[in-house]
Amino acid sequence: MARLFCTILVGALAAAVPAQPNVLIVIGDDMTWSDVSALGHKDVKTPTLDRLASEGMRLSHMFTPAPMCAPTRMALYTGLYPVRNGAHPNHSRVHAGTESLAHRLGALGYRVGITGKRHFAPAECFPFETIGKRGSLAIRQLRKFIADSGDKPWCMIVASREPHTPWNKGDASAYPPAELTIPPWLADTPATRQALSRYYAEVTFLDQQLARCLRALDRSGKAEDTLVLFLSEQGAGLPHAKWTLYDHGIRATAIARWPGKVKPGTTSRALISYVDVLPTLIEIAGGKPPRRLDGRSFLGVLTGESTRHHDAVFAIQTSRGISNGPRAYGIRAVRTDRYKLIHNLHHTARFRNNLTEKPGVHSSWRAVAGSDPRAARLAAAYVKRPEFELYDTTQDPHELTNLAARPEHAERLTLLRNRLQAWMRQQGDLGHATEMDAFNRQGRARAAKGRRALRDG
Repeated sequence: MARLFCTILVGALAAAVPAQPNVLIVIGDDMTWSDVSALGHKDVKTPTLDRLASEGMRLSHMFTPAPMCAPTRMALYTGLYPVRNGAHPNHSRVHAGTESLAHRLGALGYRVGITGKRHFAPAECFPFETIGKRGSLAIRQLRKFIADSGDKPWCMIVASREPHTPWNKGDASAYPPAELTIPPWLADTPATRQALSRYYAEVTFLDQQLARCLRALDRSGKAEDTLVLFLSEQGAGLPHAKWTLYDHGIRATAIARWPGKVKPGTTSRALISYVDVLPTLIEIAGGKPPRRLDGRSFLGVLTGESTRHHDAVFAIQTSRGISNGPRAYGIRAVRTDRYKLIHNLHHTARFRNNLTEKPGVHSSWRAVAGSDPRAARLAAAYVKRPEFELYDTTQDPHELTNLAARPEHAERLTLLRNRLQAWMRQQGDLGHATEMDAFNRQGRARAAKGRRALRDG
């Protein structure tokens, strides 16, 4: 009788332990968070993302820790903010010995693969199994990867290069420039309209790539056992988006579908960061997230057990080392569910990058500045900013009205400034000194260039 009881008990406990789900992560490249029709965008066409949102949960307050590709991706894969993992500049590398998603899930019995864009270094810290030719997006091989995994749980990252510039994919004729609605944070010029037409076409192209991934998953017979997570990365390559810490730069489209676990058609406003994804996947896989990670699991948010996560998230922009960038222009930000404080460390300098130094959208704003006060204001605000910017993101979602100098917000500014400084200390972020170390984090050639610049300038 005792043996029978033990057998029944062991069987019941085994049934109560959930099997390790598969994980499919699809990442868009340089896509502003709001550019999805299911999120209310009136122009852009994203039927696959719309369907995924109806079948899963929209994580409406997911934020990237940086508005550039390499720092964002390495934070996603390591669960550490950029300064702590060492990859705060673009085209940089994490500290030797840093462990990533490939290590963490691999230790829990997962097969961990990636196809498409990498943008991480050194290779030994990101030992993903490469699917397809290096750098190419091999969606056709996704079904084979799933089949070859057999009963072994798997995690596959499909890292698209769309809709990153030069915006030459998709059907731009579906987006006639004259018919587009220009968002409030952009000035209305022909160049802006042409750019949005090509960019929206590539967003739709990305949506079609996602559709191919989901079809492969469906045909594999593993869809019911798979968590699908779509992330949009940082904002589009437009002024006031990528390379900035405004919401159009660091807020991400995030949709999670997990049959039987995530309630379809739901939205969570919980404040979440990219650094939270790794500890969440570790917990889902049956492991215990290391305490030394910056992120923490939001599994309770996905299952509906919790409506809150963080009370604040943080972000960093290191402009030293970007193409046509400044000698230094460091930016730090803290974002609560309503307010954001941005600290421009080098506010006396002029912010610059490819957008400001080459013909295009920003130069078209400058060209009409004499007759268009709004274009003049937006163009000037992009290159010259005050030390502190405070925004009420509920009342001012496009962050057009800086409240930092208003007396009624003085206490809030102080509290957020103290919170940001405490986070920087915890991260080992020394501000200016950390910014000036960017070339060293990018490698020997960049470090030598930096030493020459300091000597000559």
